[in-house]
Amino acid sequence: MANPGMLEDEDGLPERTRGLALAVLIIGTVMAVLDSSIANVALPTLSRELHVDAARSIWVVNAYQVAVTMLLLPFASLGDVLGLRKVYTAGIAVFTLGSLGCALSSTLAMLVVWRVVQGVGAAALMSIAPALMRTIFPAAMLGTAVGISAFTVASSSAAGPTIGGSILAIAPWPWIFAVNVPIGLFDTVFATRVLPKMRGNGARFDVASALLSGPALALVVIGLEGISRHVAPALIVAMLATSVALGIAFVRRQRALAHPMLPLDLFAMPRFSLAAATSLCSFTAQGIAFVALPFLFQGAYGFSPFVAGLLFTPWPLAIAIAAPLAGRLSDRLPPVRLSTIGLGILALGLALLAGLPTRPTALDIVWRAIVCGIGFGFFQAPNNRELLGSAPRNRSGSAGGILATMRLSGQSLGAACVAIVLGSAATASALANASHASDLAPQAHLALWLASGVAALATAVSATRLGLPRPLPVVRSRTPAS
Repeated sequence: MANPGMLEDEDGLPERTRGLALAVLIIGTVMAVLDSSIANVALPTLSRELHVDAARSIWVVNAYQVAVTMLLLPFASLGDVLGLRKVYTAGIAVFTLGSLGCALSSTLAMLVVWRVVQGVGAAALMSIAPALMRTIFPAAMLGTAVGISAFTVASSSAAGPTIGGSILAIAPWPWIFAVNVPIGLFDTVFATRVLPKMRGNGARFDVASALLSGPALALVVIGLEGISRHVAPALIVAMLATSVALGIAFVRRQRALAHPMLPLDLFAMPRFSLAAATSLCSFTAQGIAFVALPFLFQGAYGFSPFVAGLLFTPWPLAIAIAAPLAGRLSDRLPPVRLSTIGLGILALGLALLAGLPTRPTALDIVWRAIVCGIGFGFFQAPNNRELLGSAPRNRSGSAGGILATMRLSGQSLGAACVAIVLGSAATASALANASHASDLAPQAHLALWLASGVAALATAVSATRLGLPRPLPVVRSRTPAS
């Protein structure tokens, strides 16, 4: 199959090659995003089989998310320098290697190390995918493209516990990671043949910025997670203070560079900066829920991992319906209005989950999960369109990196918040044994109330954009090829 190629001034790929390129992006994105949440439902199992307490087991999630968060901006910048396809393809290969290492791990330490390797590859995939999505679709179909991307990200993240629970029902936990290996090999081969080949900008990659930004983001998560392990307060304060100092140094360096890793000028646009802040808050809320709910379902309510996974299924199904619809509507209606309404629905759904009765039926959980999925689906696609559409086309790599950074930073902060809540009062036995429901339920419900509050904050931030002038005219999209 010939490489379709693509010049930088072309408006999307030809229809005959667009579908193949889109399939490669979807497969890579699904794997990378899925692995940020697929391990959630396995945390009680990992805690038991690896003989560690629940707060420590959350590092199976945090190690991956911290690695991704640290490297999103550097890889987004590297994509602009070397070319998007090169970085994306390398990311798939590294992610596949990390997946194999996770499947072969026998201790928590080994698993965490290989999860970091996975995270390195996933960072390349997540930071480059939005920019590649924008290059394979014409500008008039930006809303449709973003809708597909939002659906892929949101449904993959929400479907992680469902798929993880299904795998655990028939196989040991290493298979959660082993399934990525053949898929990753397939995607690596096809990425080199069908993705658009775009030249890099020739600028030098700023190693100093990468060394400042990565630790600055990681130390926030590690410092907050340290609270759950009762780390000395002085050490936690030192980590957070160091993070702030590195962040200030990073921002100052960006202002002095001709080609900054973090394009601060984009944040000077209110619609871009508010869309980024809204994304951060919303994914923090979702991150809290996705880590807390498996412990609630399995620990407090006594569901098996398989059933607990099934109880997540309505969430991604609702997103599957809402996200593409919201993406198409955002080509015709104000995206801010759609995303604000979606966030309000999400906050309501999380509050309903937090208010679950002591002995809920499956129906009690399912309809609340549907409300959350509809809300998140209607938020994400329009908000992503607003963020990506407000950036110049030649800054797509940087905008995509910021979008992915907000998502993963939010999920990492959410996981850290749950670790703090669980580590403050619950014991490992309470988290692993359903008979200790009275010990676990209050902490899990508190985490969900926190998630609802953060979603409400995201709604308020999004609503501040309603009075701002639109930077771009609304463009009606063409009907996409089937």
